[in-house]
Amino acid sequence: MSYKIGLVGKPSVGKSTFFNAATMNDVPEGAYPFTTIDPAVGEAYVRVECAAPEFDEECTPNVGYCDDGTRFVPTKLVDVAGLIPGAHEGAGLGNQFLTDLNEADVLVHVVDFSGKTDIEGEPTEGHDPREDIDFLENELDMWYLEVLEKGIDRYESGYDGNEDDIEVELAEQMSAFRTNKDEIKREILSLGLSLDPAEWDETDREELAREIRKTTKPMVVAANKMDTPEARANFEEITSDPAYEHLTVVPVSAHAEKALKQADEQGAVEYRPGDGDFEIVGDVSGDQREGLEAIEEFVTEFDGTGVQRALEGALFDELGLVPVFPGGANGLGNENGEVLPDCFLLPEGATAEDFAHHIHSDLGEGFLHGIDCRSNRQVGANTQLDSRDVIDIVSTN
Repeated sequence: MSYKIGLVGKPSVGKSTFFNAATMNDVPEGAYPFTTIDPAVGEAYVRVECAAPEFDEECTPNVGYCDDGTRFVPTKLVDVAGLIPGAHEGAGLGNQFLTDLNEADVLVHVVDFSGKTDIEGEPTEGHDPREDIDFLENELDMWYLEVLEKGIDRYESGYDGNEDDIEVELAEQMSAFRTNKDEIKREILSLGLSLDPAEWDETDREELAREIRKTTKPMVVAANKMDTPEARANFEEITSDPAYEHLTVVPVSAHAEKALKQADEQGAVEYRPGDGDFEIVGDVSGDQREGLEAIEEFVTEFDGTGVQRALEGALFDELGLVPVFPGGANGLGNENGEVLPDCFLLPEGATAEDFAHHIHSDLGEGFLHGIDCRSNRQVGANTQLDSRDVIDIVSTN
């Protein structure tokens, strides 16, 4: 659980409902500002096709669980509070909001696509969800710009007495955003800018801050309340708008996901999170059946409630993470007889040696080679791993 998904959104859009649906934690829900004051942290799951059936084995996960060949791998979901206009200037919970937000590796922005909450989360009609999307991106861009400007000032004033290149100075100033000089230099050149900030105008600086933000805080938009006709109309309009092509927008009904999980716990339905269907198996009242049939219509049309898709889009599509299973020297089991007990999420491009370090620093320091458990072939330290690889690490430690 080394990666964190930050859940953000203005008040009253269903953010806490999304959080509860994803984690089944009991955090307060309500249609008023600052329902969530401190960030709630929960365990959500992303789906990975389990490798064990390919070996005619049944896995025994240490964390998460496996359901009929689908592995549910845990990740941290943080419900971040305090998004209001002026957050980057410290308004409301602004400073704490930005601090908590910066702990996240990727963001899921929950937006009320029904248009029934205004920019401050108050009830209204006909609100354009694009304003909410722009609002968050602008708050983040202005935050990044403030930090960027400080780095430029340090560079131009020679504050630290060094004669570093501009990308080095900016990387140091913006290190909290988990960037580096190579990434920043790449962003500068991609915008056609020179490496001399004296030649940048205000627009250049804003564009650079925005590009660094998009790289270091990738985002999925959860188009919530898609079980309403207003939301569907807005979804069609926004996803066909070229101004939002840079964003992944996922149709979501957090309410439907939570209702299905509760019904499954109560034995009323059989439902696996993320599936595009479910079955009513228990005795339900007429009203309950009517509600479930409405949910069934939605999940059939959109191939699920969208909650799982938003989480998985954040980790697998935006961050490019790769699930890898540690194998055993004699098959898939370890010395305790556990079969594929772990599934780790690694950054795209991770090597066999990176994997060893990820499991344990001692394994990495003594790394000799890996063994691909499917082919039984030896793999070297620099071999890049693919999704769902099963690798046994051979180490001197």
